[in-house]
Amino acid sequence: MDQPHTAAESAGQLRTVPLRQILPGMLRDPARALIDVGNRTQGSLVRINLGSFRPYLVTHPRHVQHVLRDRAENYERAGDGLFWRPVKRLFGEGILGEGQIWSASRRMLQPMFTAKRVEAMIDGMAEAIRDAVDELDQPSSAGRTVDIGAEQARIVCRAIMRVLFADKISVADAMRVVDAQDVIATAVIPRIIVPFAPLSLPMPGDRPFRRAKRIVDDVLVPVVRATRAVADEGDDVISTLWRARTDDGRQLDEQQVRNDTVAMFAATTETTINVLTWFWPHLEQRPDIADRLYAEIDRVVGGEPVRREHLPELTYTRMVLDELLRLYPIGWIIPRRAVAADEIDGVPIEAGATVVASPLVTQRMARFWDRPDEFDPERFRPEQVRARHRYAHFPFGGGPHQCLGMYLFYLEAQLILATMLSRYRFRMRRPGVPGLRLAAALRPRHRVELTLLAASPSPGTAPA
Repeated sequence: MDQPHTAAESAGQLRTVPLRQILPGMLRDPARALIDVGNRTQGSLVRINLGSFRPYLVTHPRHVQHVLRDRAENYERAGDGLFWRPVKRLFGEGILGEGQIWSASRRMLQPMFTAKRVEAMIDGMAEAIRDAVDELDQPSSAGRTVDIGAEQARIVCRAIMRVLFADKISVADAMRVVDAQDVIATAVIPRIIVPFAPLSLPMPGDRPFRRAKRIVDDVLVPVVRATRAVADEGDDVISTLWRARTDDGRQLDEQQVRNDTVAMFAATTETTINVLTWFWPHLEQRPDIADRLYAEIDRVVGGEPVRREHLPELTYTRMVLDELLRLYPIGWIIPRRAVAADEIDGVPIEAGATVVASPLVTQRMARFWDRPDEFDPERFRPEQVRARHRYAHFPFGGGPHQCLGMYLFYLEAQLILATMLSRYRFRMRRPGVPGLRLAAALRPRHRVELTLLAASPSPGTAPA
Protein backbone atom coordinates (compact mmCIF):
# COMPACT_ATOMS: atom_id res chain seq x y z
CA MET A 1 0.00 0.00 0.00
CA ASP A 2 1.27 3.50 -0.80
CA GLN A 3 2.67 5.28 2.22
CA PRO A 4 0.50 8.06 3.72
CA HIS A 5 1.80 11.53 4.43
CA THR A 6 0.45 14.37 6.52
CA ALA A 7 0.56 18.13 6.14
CA ALA A 8 2.76 18.50 9.22
CA GLU A 9 5.57 16.38 7.83
CA SER A 10 8.59 17.98 6.13
CA ALA A 11 7.48 21.47 7.23
CA GLY A 12 10.07 24.15 7.88
CA GLN A 13 13.03 22.00 6.83
CA LEU A 14 15.64 22.89 4.24
CA ARG A 15 18.42 20.52 3.43
CA THR A 16 21.46 21.34 1.32
CA VAL A 17 23.27 18.86 -0.91
CA PRO A 18 26.91 19.94 -1.31
CA LEU A 19 28.65 19.94 -4.68
CA ARG A 20 30.99 17.07 -3.79
CA GLN A 21 28.02 14.81 -3.06
CA ILE A 22 25.83 15.62 -6.04
CA LEU A 23 28.29 16.25 -8.90
CA PRO A 24 29.64 12.69 -9.47
CA GLY A 25 26.12 11.25 -9.58
CA MET A 26 24.81 14.04 -11.84
CA LEU A 27 27.62 13.40 -14.33
CA ARG A 28 27.16 9.61 -14.21
CA ASP A 29 23.34 9.25 -14.03
CA PRO A 30 21.40 12.50 -13.39
CA ALA A 31 18.02 10.77 -13.06
CA ARG A 32 19.17 8.31 -10.39
CA ALA A 33 21.14 11.04 -8.60
CA LEU A 34 18.01 13.19 -8.20
CA ILE A 35 15.86 10.21 -7.15
CA ASP A 36 18.47 9.34 -4.52
CA VAL A 37 18.37 12.92 -3.23
CA GLY A 38 14.60 12.68 -2.92
CA ASN A 39 14.78 9.38 -1.05
CA ARG A 40 17.49 10.61 1.33
CA THR A 41 15.64 13.81 2.21
CA GLN A 42 12.17 12.20 2.50
CA GLY A 43 10.26 15.07 0.94
CA SER A 44 12.03 17.94 2.69
CA LEU A 45 12.85 21.00 0.60
CA VAL A 46 16.36 20.62 -0.81
CA ARG A 47 18.87 23.12 -2.15
CA ILE A 48 21.34 21.54 -4.56
CA ASN A 49 24.77 23.13 -4.78
CA LEU A 50 25.94 23.05 -8.39
CA GLY A 51 28.51 25.77 -7.92
CA SER A 52 27.17 29.11 -9.13
CA PHE A 53 23.78 27.50 -9.77
CA ARG A 54 21.81 26.42 -6.68
CA PRO A 55 18.24 25.38 -7.44
CA TYR A 56 15.67 24.26 -4.89
CA LEU A 57 14.29 20.75 -5.47
CA VAL A 58 10.68 20.23 -4.36
CA THR A 59 9.64 16.58 -4.04
CA HIS A 60 6.82 16.52 -1.47
CA PRO A 61 3.42 16.49 -3.24
CA ARG A 62 2.22 19.36 -1.07
CA HIS A 63 5.21 21.49 -2.08
CA VAL A 64 4.73 20.56 -5.74
CA GLN A 65 1.11 21.69 -5.55
CA HIS A 66 2.21 24.99 -3.99
CA VAL A 67 4.60 25.71 -6.89
CA LEU A 68 2.61 24.39 -9.86
CA ARG A 69 -0.94 25.26 -8.83
CA ASP A 70 -1.56 27.24 -5.63
CA ARG A 71 1.08 29.91 -6.31
CA ALA A 72 1.57 29.27 -10.02
CA GLU A 73 1.49 33.00 -10.79
CA ASN A 74 4.67 33.42 -8.73
CA TYR A 75 6.59 30.56 -10.35
CA GLU A 76 7.05 31.28 -14.03
CA ARG A 77 8.41 29.06 -16.75
CA ALA A 78 11.35 31.29 -17.54
CA GLY A 79 12.67 31.08 -21.09
CA ASP A 80 16.24 31.85 -20.04
CA GLY A 81 16.39 29.40 -17.13
CA LEU A 82 17.13 25.75 -16.48
CA PHE A 83 15.89 23.44 -19.26
CA TRP A 84 13.86 26.07 -21.14
CA ARG A 85 16.80 28.00 -22.54
CA PRO A 86 18.27 25.07 -24.53
CA VAL A 87 14.82 23.77 -25.56
CA LYS A 88 13.65 27.27 -26.53
CA ARG A 89 16.16 27.15 -29.41
CA LEU A 90 13.77 24.70 -31.07
CA PHE A 91 10.33 25.86 -29.94
CA GLY A 92 10.78 29.63 -29.59
CA GLU A 93 8.07 31.73 -27.96
CA GLY A 94 4.55 30.35 -27.87
CA ILE A 95 2.65 27.53 -26.17
CA LEU A 96 5.86 26.37 -24.44
CA GLY A 97 6.75 29.85 -23.26
CA GLU A 98 5.43 32.14 -20.53
CA GLY A 99 3.50 35.34 -20.13
CA GLN A 100 1.16 36.90 -22.71
CA ILE A 101 2.46 34.93 -25.70
CA TRP A 102 1.96 31.62 -23.88
CA SER A 103 -1.46 32.69 -22.65
CA ALA A 104 -2.58 33.65 -26.16
CA SER A 105 -1.26 30.41 -27.70
CA ARG A 106 -2.95 28.27 -25.08
CA ARG A 107 -6.27 30.12 -25.49
CA MET A 108 -6.13 29.58 -29.26
CA LEU A 109 -5.26 25.88 -29.11
CA GLN A 110 -7.26 24.75 -26.09
CA PRO A 111 -10.56 24.31 -28.02
CA MET A 112 -8.88 21.59 -30.11
CA PHE A 113 -8.23 19.50 -26.99
CA THR A 114 -11.52 19.64 -25.10
CA ALA A 115 -13.04 16.27 -24.21
CA LYS A 116 -15.87 16.80 -26.69
CA ARG A 117 -13.49 17.65 -29.54
CA VAL A 118 -11.09 14.79 -28.78
CA GLU A 119 -13.94 12.28 -28.57
CA ALA A 120 -15.11 13.43 -32.00
CA MET A 121 -11.68 12.43 -33.33
CA ILE A 122 -11.80 8.86 -32.00
CA ASP A 123 -13.35 7.18 -35.03
CA GLY A 124 -10.87 8.77 -37.43
CA MET A 125 -8.00 7.99 -35.09
CA ALA A 126 -9.10 4.37 -34.66
CA GLU A 127 -9.28 3.90 -38.44
CA ALA A 128 -5.82 5.41 -38.94
CA ILE A 129 -4.38 3.19 -36.21
CA ARG A 130 -5.98 0.08 -37.75
CA ASP A 131 -4.52 0.95 -41.14
CA ALA A 132 -1.07 1.43 -39.64
CA VAL A 133 -1.21 -1.75 -37.56
CA ASP A 134 -2.23 -3.70 -40.67
CA GLU A 135 1.31 -3.16 -41.95
CA LEU A 136 2.64 -5.29 -39.08
CA ASP A 137 0.92 -8.40 -40.45
CA GLN A 138 3.72 -8.98 -42.94
CA PRO A 139 6.65 -8.99 -40.46
CA SER A 140 4.49 -10.96 -38.02
CA SER A 141 3.69 -13.73 -40.52
CA ALA A 142 7.33 -13.82 -41.62
CA GLY A 143 8.56 -14.07 -38.02
CA ARG A 144 10.71 -10.97 -38.54
CA THR A 145 11.91 -8.90 -35.59
CA VAL A 146 10.74 -5.29 -35.50
CA ASP A 147 11.94 -2.19 -33.68
CA ILE A 148 8.74 -1.50 -31.77
CA GLY A 149 9.73 2.09 -31.01
CA ALA A 150 10.00 2.84 -34.73
CA GLU A 151 6.77 0.98 -35.50
CA GLN A 152 4.88 2.86 -32.81
CA ALA A 153 6.27 6.12 -34.17
CA ARG A 154 4.81 5.21 -37.56
CA ILE A 155 1.43 4.28 -36.02
CA VAL A 156 1.28 7.47 -33.94
CA CYS A 157 2.27 9.63 -36.91
CA ARG A 158 -0.43 8.06 -39.09
CA ALA A 159 -3.08 8.84 -36.45
CA ILE A 160 -1.93 12.33 -35.43
CA MET A 161 -1.20 13.57 -38.94
CA ARG A 162 -4.75 12.60 -39.90
CA VAL A 163 -6.77 13.91 -36.95
CA LEU A 164 -4.74 16.99 -35.95
CA PHE A 165 -2.91 18.00 -39.12
CA ALA A 166 -5.47 16.91 -41.78
CA ASP A 167 -2.79 14.88 -43.61
CA LYS A 168 -0.98 18.10 -44.56
CA ILE A 169 2.19 16.33 -43.39
CA SER A 170 2.90 12.91 -44.91
CA VAL A 171 3.77 10.02 -42.62
CA ALA A 172 7.23 9.82 -44.23
CA ASP A 173 7.88 13.52 -43.50
CA ALA A 174 6.43 13.17 -40.00
CA MET A 175 8.87 10.33 -39.34
CA ARG A 176 11.74 12.60 -40.42
CA VAL A 177 10.61 15.12 -37.79
CA VAL A 178 10.25 12.39 -35.15
CA ASP A 179 13.81 11.20 -35.87
CA ALA A 180 15.05 14.79 -35.61
CA GLN A 181 13.20 15.23 -32.30
CA ASP A 182 14.97 12.14 -31.00
CA VAL A 183 18.36 13.67 -31.85
CA ILE A 184 17.38 16.99 -30.24
CA ALA A 185 16.11 15.30 -27.07
CA THR A 186 19.56 13.84 -26.46
CA ALA A 187 21.55 16.79 -27.80
CA VAL A 188 20.14 19.23 -25.21
CA ILE A 189 21.16 17.13 -22.18
CA PRO A 190 24.67 18.64 -21.73
CA ARG A 191 23.10 22.11 -21.51
CA ILE A 192 20.41 20.94 -19.10
CA ILE A 193 23.02 19.38 -16.81
CA VAL A 194 25.22 22.51 -17.04
CA PRO A 195 22.52 25.19 -17.28
CA PHE A 196 24.80 28.07 -16.37
CA ALA A 197 26.96 27.60 -19.51
CA PRO A 198 26.35 30.50 -21.96
CA LEU A 199 24.88 29.58 -25.33
CA SER A 200 27.92 31.18 -26.95
CA LEU A 201 30.12 28.46 -25.38
CA PRO A 202 30.26 25.38 -27.68
CA MET A 203 28.94 22.25 -25.97
CA PRO A 204 28.62 18.58 -26.98
CA GLY A 205 25.35 18.16 -28.83
CA ASP A 206 25.23 21.65 -30.37
CA ARG A 207 26.00 20.54 -33.93
CA PRO A 208 23.53 17.61 -33.95
CA PHE A 209 20.94 20.00 -32.48
CA ARG A 210 21.40 22.52 -35.29
CA ARG A 211 21.25 19.82 -38.00
CA ALA A 212 18.08 18.31 -36.50
CA LYS A 213 16.42 21.71 -36.12
CA ARG A 214 17.03 22.36 -39.83
CA ILE A 215 15.24 19.11 -40.67
CA VAL A 216 12.26 20.11 -38.50
CA ASP A 217 12.03 23.47 -40.25
CA ASP A 218 12.59 22.01 -43.72
CA VAL A 219 9.54 19.78 -43.22
CA LEU A 220 7.17 21.98 -41.22
CA VAL A 221 7.78 25.58 -42.34
CA PRO A 222 6.68 25.01 -45.97
CA VAL A 223 3.46 23.40 -44.66
CA VAL A 224 2.89 26.38 -42.35
CA ARG A 225 3.33 28.80 -45.26
CA ALA A 226 1.12 26.82 -47.65
CA THR A 227 -1.67 26.59 -45.07
CA ARG A 228 -1.96 30.34 -44.62
CA ALA A 229 -3.82 30.82 -47.92
CA VAL A 230 -6.36 28.05 -47.19
CA ALA A 231 -6.71 28.39 -43.42
CA ASP A 232 -10.41 29.26 -43.63
CA GLU A 233 -11.10 25.86 -45.17
CA GLY A 234 -9.32 23.74 -42.55
CA ASP A 235 -9.99 22.47 -39.05
CA ASP A 236 -6.47 21.32 -38.24
CA VAL A 237 -3.87 22.73 -35.82
CA ILE A 238 -2.08 24.90 -38.40
CA SER A 239 -5.29 26.35 -39.89
CA THR A 240 -6.55 27.08 -36.37
CA LEU A 241 -3.38 29.02 -35.58
CA TRP A 242 -3.60 31.08 -38.79
CA ARG A 243 -7.26 31.93 -38.10
CA ALA A 244 -6.59 32.90 -34.49
CA ARG A 245 -6.29 36.51 -33.40
CA THR A 246 -4.44 38.05 -30.51
CA ASP A 247 -6.26 40.02 -27.79
CA ASP A 248 -5.77 43.20 -29.82
CA GLY A 249 -7.12 41.61 -33.03
CA ARG A 250 -3.83 40.89 -34.82
CA GLN A 251 -3.16 37.75 -36.84
CA LEU A 252 -0.21 35.68 -35.64
CA ASP A 253 2.98 36.11 -37.60
CA GLU A 254 4.61 33.20 -39.39
CA GLN A 255 7.23 32.70 -36.67
CA GLN A 256 4.68 32.16 -33.92
CA VAL A 257 2.58 29.82 -36.08
CA ARG A 258 5.78 27.91 -36.80
CA ASN A 259 6.71 27.81 -33.10
CA ASP A 260 3.33 26.48 -32.00
CA THR A 261 3.17 23.99 -34.89
CA VAL A 262 6.55 22.55 -33.89
CA ALA A 263 5.51 22.43 -30.23
CA MET A 264 2.18 20.73 -30.94
CA PHE A 265 3.79 18.23 -33.29
CA ALA A 266 6.28 17.25 -30.58
CA ALA A 267 3.71 17.16 -27.78
CA THR A 268 1.25 14.97 -29.68
CA THR A 269 3.76 12.44 -31.03
CA GLU A 270 6.74 12.09 -28.71
CA THR A 271 4.69 11.46 -25.57
CA THR A 272 2.80 8.45 -26.90
CA ILE A 273 5.76 6.97 -28.77
CA ASN A 274 8.07 7.03 -25.75
CA VAL A 275 5.63 5.90 -23.09
CA LEU A 276 4.36 2.96 -25.16
CA THR A 277 7.89 1.82 -26.01
CA TRP A 278 8.38 1.05 -22.30
CA PHE A 279 5.16 -0.97 -22.26
CA TRP A 280 6.51 -4.09 -23.99
CA PRO A 281 9.52 -4.93 -21.78
CA HIS A 282 7.47 -4.37 -18.63
CA LEU A 283 4.68 -6.62 -19.92
CA GLU A 284 7.24 -9.30 -20.81
CA GLN A 285 8.53 -9.19 -17.23
CA ARG A 286 5.06 -9.60 -15.71
CA PRO A 287 3.08 -12.50 -17.26
CA ASP A 288 0.34 -12.03 -14.64
CA ILE A 289 -0.26 -8.44 -15.82
CA ALA A 290 -0.06 -9.55 -19.46
CA ASP A 291 -2.68 -12.27 -18.93
CA ARG A 292 -5.06 -9.88 -17.26
CA LEU A 293 -4.59 -7.27 -19.98
CA TYR A 294 -5.11 -9.79 -22.78
CA ALA A 295 -8.24 -11.09 -21.06
CA GLU A 296 -9.73 -7.60 -20.72
CA ILE A 297 -9.08 -6.74 -24.36
CA ASP A 298 -10.41 -10.11 -25.56
CA ARG A 299 -13.56 -9.64 -23.48
CA VAL A 300 -14.19 -6.01 -24.46
CA VAL A 301 -13.03 -6.00 -28.08
CA GLY A 302 -13.26 -9.63 -29.12
CA GLY A 303 -12.46 -10.02 -32.81
CA GLU A 304 -13.96 -6.66 -33.77
CA PRO A 305 -12.14 -3.46 -34.73
CA VAL A 306 -11.58 -1.26 -31.68
CA ARG A 307 -14.25 1.47 -31.47
CA ARG A 308 -14.98 4.43 -29.22
CA GLU A 309 -17.58 2.50 -27.17
CA HIS A 310 -14.89 -0.01 -26.15
CA LEU A 311 -12.65 2.56 -24.46
CA PRO A 312 -14.62 3.20 -21.23
CA GLU A 313 -14.56 -0.55 -20.54
CA LEU A 314 -10.78 -0.84 -20.85
CA THR A 315 -10.27 0.05 -17.19
CA TYR A 316 -7.26 -2.18 -16.55
CA THR A 317 -5.62 -0.89 -19.73
CA ARG A 318 -5.96 2.62 -18.31
CA MET A 319 -4.36 1.47 -15.03
CA VAL A 320 -1.42 0.05 -16.99
CA LEU A 321 -0.97 3.40 -18.76
CA ASP A 322 -1.06 5.29 -15.46
CA GLU A 323 1.64 3.03 -14.06
CA LEU A 324 3.79 3.54 -17.17
CA LEU A 325 3.39 7.29 -16.70
CA ARG A 326 4.41 6.99 -13.06
CA LEU A 327 7.71 5.40 -14.03
CA TYR A 328 8.22 7.42 -17.24
CA PRO A 329 6.45 10.78 -16.87
CA ILE A 330 6.08 13.13 -19.83
CA GLY A 331 8.18 16.03 -18.55
CA TRP A 332 10.65 14.52 -16.09
CA ILE A 333 11.84 17.93 -14.88
CA ILE A 334 9.73 21.06 -14.37
CA PRO A 335 11.80 24.17 -13.59
CA ARG A 336 10.27 27.43 -12.40
CA ARG A 337 11.64 30.84 -11.37
CA ALA A 338 10.26 32.65 -8.34
CA VAL A 339 9.00 36.06 -9.46
CA ALA A 340 8.76 37.38 -5.89
CA ALA A 341 9.98 36.13 -2.55
CA ASP A 342 7.85 33.33 -1.14
CA GLU A 343 7.76 30.73 1.60
CA ILE A 344 7.25 26.99 1.25
CA ASP A 345 6.34 25.30 4.54
CA GLY A 346 8.28 27.86 6.50
CA VAL A 347 11.33 27.86 4.22
CA PRO A 348 11.98 31.26 2.59
CA ILE A 349 12.42 31.30 -1.19
CA GLU A 350 14.14 34.41 -2.52
CA ALA A 351 12.95 36.26 -5.62
CA GLY A 352 14.70 35.00 -8.74
CA ALA A 353 15.44 31.57 -7.30
CA THR A 354 15.08 28.49 -9.50
CA VAL A 355 12.68 25.93 -8.07
CA VAL A 356 12.55 22.49 -9.69
CA ALA A 357 9.78 19.90 -9.42
CA SER A 358 10.28 16.47 -10.94
CA PRO A 359 7.55 13.88 -11.55
CA LEU A 360 10.33 11.35 -12.11
CA VAL A 361 11.65 11.94 -8.57
CA THR A 362 8.38 12.26 -6.64
CA GLN A 363 6.81 9.31 -8.46
CA ARG A 364 9.76 7.03 -7.63
CA MET A 365 10.22 7.95 -3.98
CA ALA A 366 9.74 5.25 -1.35
CA ARG A 367 8.32 7.98 0.91
CA PHE A 368 5.18 8.18 -1.24
CA TRP A 369 5.10 4.87 -3.11
CA ASP A 370 5.45 1.30 -1.86
CA ARG A 371 8.03 -0.63 -3.96
CA PRO A 372 8.56 2.43 -6.18
CA ASP A 373 10.75 0.75 -8.82
CA GLU A 374 8.32 -2.13 -9.37
CA PHE A 375 5.77 -2.07 -12.20
CA ASP A 376 2.36 -2.54 -10.56
CA PRO A 377 -0.86 -1.19 -12.15
CA GLU A 378 -2.80 -2.09 -8.98
CA ARG A 379 -1.61 1.24 -7.56
CA PHE A 380 -4.23 2.86 -9.76
CA ARG A 381 -7.32 1.14 -8.49
CA PRO A 382 -9.82 3.96 -7.76
CA GLU A 383 -9.58 3.54 -3.99
CA GLN A 384 -5.77 3.78 -4.15
CA VAL A 385 -5.95 6.93 -6.26
CA ARG A 386 -8.41 8.58 -3.87
CA ALA A 387 -6.12 7.85 -0.91
CA ARG A 388 -3.13 9.63 -2.47
CA HIS A 389 -2.24 13.30 -2.66
CA ARG A 390 -3.18 14.74 -6.06
CA TYR A 391 0.44 15.72 -6.73
CA ALA A 392 1.99 12.36 -5.84
CA HIS A 393 1.30 11.50 -9.49
CA PHE A 394 1.60 14.41 -11.92
CA PRO A 395 3.10 13.01 -15.15
CA PHE A 396 1.55 15.79 -17.28
CA GLY A 397 2.58 18.61 -14.94
CA GLY A 398 -0.07 20.61 -13.14
CA GLY A 399 -1.79 23.94 -12.71
CA PRO A 400 -2.25 26.32 -15.66
CA HIS A 401 0.63 24.69 -17.59
CA GLN A 402 -0.73 21.16 -17.41
CA CYS A 403 -0.34 19.46 -20.79
CA LEU A 404 -3.22 20.21 -23.17
CA GLY A 405 -2.99 16.80 -24.80
CA MET A 406 -3.46 14.65 -21.68
CA TYR A 407 -6.93 13.38 -22.59
CA LEU A 408 -5.87 12.79 -26.20
CA PHE A 409 -2.91 10.71 -24.98
CA TYR A 410 -5.06 8.35 -22.95
CA LEU A 411 -7.56 7.71 -25.74
CA GLU A 412 -4.89 7.30 -28.42
CA ALA A 413 -2.74 5.02 -26.25
CA GLN A 414 -5.72 2.83 -25.36
CA LEU A 415 -6.65 2.55 -29.05
CA ILE A 416 -3.10 1.54 -29.98
CA LEU A 417 -2.70 -1.05 -27.22
CA ALA A 418 -6.16 -2.53 -27.71
CA THR A 419 -5.68 -2.76 -31.49
CA MET A 420 -2.26 -4.38 -31.22
CA LEU A 421 -3.03 -6.77 -28.35
CA SER A 422 -6.29 -7.92 -29.91
CA ARG A 423 -4.23 -9.14 -32.87
CA TYR A 424 -0.79 -10.04 -31.59
CA ARG A 425 1.21 -11.57 -28.78
CA PHE A 426 4.95 -10.97 -28.75
CA ARG A 427 8.39 -12.33 -27.91
CA MET A 428 11.23 -9.99 -26.89
CA ARG A 429 14.53 -10.30 -28.71
CA ARG A 430 16.39 -9.12 -25.61
CA PRO A 431 14.42 -9.88 -22.41
CA GLY A 432 14.47 -7.41 -19.55
CA VAL A 433 13.65 -3.76 -19.03
CA PRO A 434 16.25 -1.47 -20.66
CA GLY A 435 18.14 1.08 -18.63
CA LEU A 436 16.96 4.68 -18.62
CA ARG A 437 18.52 7.05 -21.15
CA LEU A 438 18.07 10.60 -19.98
CA ALA A 439 16.89 12.98 -22.69
CA ALA A 440 14.25 15.69 -22.93
CA ALA A 441 11.90 12.69 -22.62
CA LEU A 442 12.81 9.42 -20.90
CA ARG A 443 14.02 6.90 -23.45
CA PRO A 444 15.22 3.27 -23.27
CA ARG A 445 18.98 2.90 -23.37
CA HIS A 446 18.73 0.48 -26.28
CA ARG A 447 16.16 -0.32 -28.96
CA VAL A 448 13.21 -2.47 -27.93
CA GLU A 449 12.97 -5.24 -30.53
CA LEU A 450 10.38 -8.00 -30.62
CA THR A 451 8.63 -10.53 -32.78
CA LEU A 452 4.87 -10.22 -33.11
CA LEU A 453 2.88 -13.46 -33.05
CA ALA A 454 -0.71 -13.96 -34.15
CA ALA A 455 -2.97 -13.87 -31.10
CA SER A 456 -5.38 -16.57 -30.07
CA PRO A 457 -8.09 -15.46 -27.62
CA SER A 458 -7.17 -15.81 -23.95
CA PRO A 459 -9.47 -18.04 -21.88
CA GLY A 460 -11.75 -16.42 -19.35
CA THR A 461 -12.32 -12.76 -18.75
CA ALA A 462 -10.50 -10.00 -16.92
CA PRO A 463 -11.05 -10.08 -13.16
CA ALA A 464 -13.22 -7.34 -11.68
